[in-house]
Amino acid sequence: MMYLPNTPADVRDMLSTIGAASIEELFETIPGELKLSRPLELPEGLTELELSALLAEMTASTVPAGENTCFLGGGAYDHFIPALVDALAGDPRFVTAYTPYQAEASQGSLQVFFEYQTLIARLTGMDFSNASHYDGSTACVEAALMACTATKRSKIVVLDSVAQHDAEVLSTYLKHRDVELAHCGVDEGACNLDELRCLVDSRTACVLLRHPNAWGILEEVDLISQIVHDAGGLLVVNVDPISLGILKRPDTYGADIVVAEGQPLGLPLSFGGPYLGILACRQSLLRRMPGRLVGETVDRNGKRCWVLTMQTREQHIRREKATSNICSNQGLMAIRACIYLAALGPTGLREVAGLCLQKSHYLAAELVAKTPLRLVYPKSPFFKEFLLRMPGERPAAPFVDALAEKGIFAGIPCKDTLLVAVTEKRTRAELDRFVRECARYTEV
Repeated sequence: MMYLPNTPADVRDMLSTIGAASIEELFETIPGELKLSRPLELPEGLTELELSALLAEMTASTVPAGENTCFLGGGAYDHFIPALVDALAGDPRFVTAYTPYQAEASQGSLQVFFEYQTLIARLTGMDFSNASHYDGSTACVEAALMACTATKRSKIVVLDSVAQHDAEVLSTYLKHRDVELAHCGVDEGACNLDELRCLVDSRTACVLLRHPNAWGILEEVDLISQIVHDAGGLLVVNVDPISLGILKRPDTYGADIVVAEGQPLGLPLSFGGPYLGILACRQSLLRRMPGRLVGETVDRNGKRCWVLTMQTREQHIRREKATSNICSNQGLMAIRACIYLAALGPTGLREVAGLCLQKSHYLAAELVAKTPLRLVYPKSPFFKEFLLRMPGERPAAPFVDALAEKGIFAGIPCKDTLLVAVTEKRTRAELDRFVRECARYTEV
């Protein structure tokens, strides 16, 4: 099955236009020792029928999260997605990852991006949101670099309670930059405030925290905010957007930049992507914020319309002076998040967050009461995730494998601990069955 669209006539026309007699002449500047003189060692091509059968066989070996009882978390969660999200976001006129440049021909998409920005700003309490980033981790990085540019400082303090994947992406981005990355330890699963006070100084551009953190625990955000602001730095907070249905908005405790992984807002787990990077900030930082911004204006006839605005911030205009080289974004994922938030509204989001809180605490209490599993941080408040320790320091991975055979994705194992997440989808029967299976396994 060939996927090359160029006919022999097309090839002749292109070669004639550029003045080359043959394909070989076109590439004659490449040294011979660098050219592959034999065919690629690949199997024979397949027909469409054969290829379809092969792909069907490969996909049959995977087990969708929705077909099992899923307690996986760590940044990607099995939340319920209303049918209207797929129905509306699946409109062919929306299906692109890009923010449209030609505003007069893209009013529908631009209006939805504008509504997305408005909803995110209201959700976080920030003044502005951009039209999305690649994912939560890149949004974290962009926020940290934003803080360095705004403060003209070069030290970033990261709490060890942020997600490992966020910390790794940040470390990768900063590897070849003149930026110091300092790590602050934890106490009972949350920020060690005494250590943070020692780390934050006049060189600190920002403190980056996750709230709720990587183990689901709620941080002392007011105290952390005071520590960093007293030193003249900025507070960058990575939130679970669902948690904002019941937790304090970041603006109320002094957050300057808010980032998030938008997957919980109507995006399927889908093998880890595509996901959605959320980034919002205070007005004073707007011109430092990377990414596309959609604004509302009026056309020459006085009609309401939408355009890409403040583009002088961006790399296609400022070039090497731009804050970031981020250009493309996750437009379709932002549309999904916008539809999800609009469908739920404040009351619906509050209900989803409340169910996550209630069900996770019910499960944690039942596991502690009826199995040998124990909370790693029993004194620390949590939202919808909690960390368990296996009895006798047994490894958690075999336990996870055993429950997977029974149709339960038990959580994320790490040595002798297990991270368990509970969303609004989990029923009382599923939670009770999980407790019974945990008790049965840990008794052996």
